[in-house]
Amino acid sequence: MKETIQADWIKSEALNLENCCNDNPLNILGPHFVNGQWITRVWMPEADEVNIIFKDKTYETTTLNHKWLFEVTLPEDPKNNYQINVSRGGVSHSQQDPWAYREEWMGELDRHLFAEGNHHHIWEKMGAHIHEDTNQKGVMFCIWAPNAKSISIIGEINSWDGRHHPMQKRQGGIWELFMPIMKEGDAYKYEIRTQQGHIYEKADPYGFLHEIRPQNGSIVSKLNNFYWEDSSWITKRDSSSQINKPISVYEMHLGSWMHDSIDNKYIEKNGQSRSPVPAADLKPGTRFLTYPELTEKLIPYVKERGFTHIELMPISEHPFDGSWGYQVTGWYAPTSRYGTPNEFKEFINRCHAEGIGVILDWVPGHFPKDKHGLAFFDGCHLYEHGDPRIGEHKEWGTLIFNYSRNEVRNFLVANLIYWFEEFHIDGIRVDAVASMLYRDYLRPEGEWIPNENGGNENLEAVKFLQQANHVLFQHFPGALSIAEESTTWPMVTEPTNVGGLGFNLKWNMGWMHDMLDYFEIDPWFRQFNQNNITFSICYNFTENFMLALSHDEVVHGKSHLLHKMPGDDWQKYANTRALLAYMWTHPGKKTIFMGMEFGQRQEWNVWDDLQWDLLNHEPHKGIQKLVDDLNTLYKREPALWRNDFDEYGFQWIDCDDKKNSVISFMRREKTDGEWLVIVANFTPQNHSNYRIGVPVKGFYEEIFNTDASQYGGSNLGNMGGKSTDSYNIHSYENSIDLCLPPLSVLVLKHKSKKN
Repeated sequence: MKETIQADWIKSEALNLENCCNDNPLNILGPHFVNGQWITRVWMPEADEVNIIFKDKTYETTTLNHKWLFEVTLPEDPKNNYQINVSRGGVSHSQQDPWAYREEWMGELDRHLFAEGNHHHIWEKMGAHIHEDTNQKGVMFCIWAPNAKSISIIGEINSWDGRHHPMQKRQGGIWELFMPIMKEGDAYKYEIRTQQGHIYEKADPYGFLHEIRPQNGSIVSKLNNFYWEDSSWITKRDSSSQINKPISVYEMHLGSWMHDSIDNKYIEKNGQSRSPVPAADLKPGTRFLTYPELTEKLIPYVKERGFTHIELMPISEHPFDGSWGYQVTGWYAPTSRYGTPNEFKEFINRCHAEGIGVILDWVPGHFPKDKHGLAFFDGCHLYEHGDPRIGEHKEWGTLIFNYSRNEVRNFLVANLIYWFEEFHIDGIRVDAVASMLYRDYLRPEGEWIPNENGGNENLEAVKFLQQANHVLFQHFPGALSIAEESTTWPMVTEPTNVGGLGFNLKWNMGWMHDMLDYFEIDPWFRQFNQNNITFSICYNFTENFMLALSHDEVVHGKSHLLHKMPGDDWQKYANTRALLAYMWTHPGKKTIFMGMEFGQRQEWNVWDDLQWDLLNHEPHKGIQKLVDDLNTLYKREPALWRNDFDEYGFQWIDCDDKKNSVISFMRREKTDGEWLVIVANFTPQNHSNYRIGVPVKGFYEEIFNTDASQYGGSNLGNMGGKSTDSYNIHSYENSIDLCLPPLSVLVLKHKSKKN
């Protein structure tokens, strides 16, 4: 009777395996001690014959209970020390048995920390992990999908057939399977069967490498096989606060900075393009640069310009080029468009060797609906909110993370730590923070849900951001965490222990819009808009601000920076130089988008590269030279950065000369007592005798002039500097009489005597 019951149970379990609805394959498969005997069962769909090889002896199996369930009695516990010889369709091969490995991969402590949202290194367990030791060669797969009915590993190894390799469900909705038949480079997905019987093929949320789009599978990839040479850089970075140092950032998109040709030499070297793009997207015959090529070309370029950091628009894997990387599907993988993870690591390694930090755009605010991604991952709203009034950005066509779910927060917080720990990045810029903070963001009345207090604040998102920044600075005290936050949300850059969001820098979106509004109008009308260029100081010290002229301002019909400017070409160049110089002398760290540094003319196009041919023309070379020298001046003069976030660091001399559209101010620093005088003339008329008050008598050397001929200007100036007169103005007893060139910014420094 017992034997009949046992046989019926085995048949039922085997049928469930065949129909992909068995969440406990280890309950029947692998070695089992039954009635005093060691019975080993192997699941091998469509196999003709299976034999077990144990201790150099071959044991024939039987299929008593199901045609694909092969069983054999062995003389002792084989553990995982046996081989399977499989014949299928006239072809034979030997392999290890996936279900011989019964130990839990995700331990109790791991599951506990993950369930409470505090497993900061969860990627070391989740995903696909290669094992190459003597007793265990293969890949361990681990995924979280608590609502799934069953999950299988699919790939070339089983013809993408989910019947072959069902995973084992563990506590906490964790699924595991060790695949001794898989190796580095194998593509795979998870075939998820829902409780309703639907089938989803999902890429690995924790995958370390993904196929090049339009393919969307994950690829088994080694994680810790790169030799870093930047230990001194990391130690120095984390030994002090970075925000009290000069920060000048070159924001860029790797795929549209520069392209190259698909020539015969490239094809011969690589077999085919490593970044195959339809001709309709890129120019015919062109291709992306690879990570190694960007290492050789981009890093020297950025170093020559004098920037301290490169900021990369999102490089996490994404399916659609036109999203610019902001619709991520592979959170733990640098995009394979440009090469391998190790090649990207070498890019960062070389940046550090050349004294350049790397900032990544990080996008925890939303994710796309692509069927292979996180959306409706296990047949339920797992990663996203179920209610679209809080779980969807309709204007963007994306979904919002459910920040109230511990495992979802864990996924994101660990992802943040992952990029710092595994790729040695130096900072993040968190995209669209305002969209996370407000429940009514871009939502009309009636299409959003108030919080528990009746307000529009997304309290769960606030807690997530605080957790992310708190954990980040615990692990990496020298990191940069930059918020793109476009509202007046308070305490964005205050520490979390006093109720702040915990960022250490915030993009000054108000300054950016005020500046562009001001510079876009005809200079004659600027006298009526003086407030645009002075208002930022009124709130400048409420947060740690970074001034940014970003990619968002040079697309969608907005024109590139140069072509926002009014007037003829000379005035456009001069206005651009003046804006950049005012930016570099205004309190706050600096970020400009690629192309601005040489006066790109056409709007940024993600499928095109920059207009490098413009550097054949002197005015564009002049703007590039100006940026080079601004970065040199900026790093050389501590007054321009040391007290950025202290009111002592800035002092108006005169901000009320609306008639002439002139402003003058001082930048100061406490440590060495250094200070600079900056005077800006935002009209195309020069002022040959313009007097400003200064606090100390003596000689003021003109150390920077945007109108210099080397920048393409008219070369007006002050013959190297001016001495003071005992003439009282602007509440100072001493003053200097200056020549202000048209559309210019001057920087002067006090000297005890003329050199």
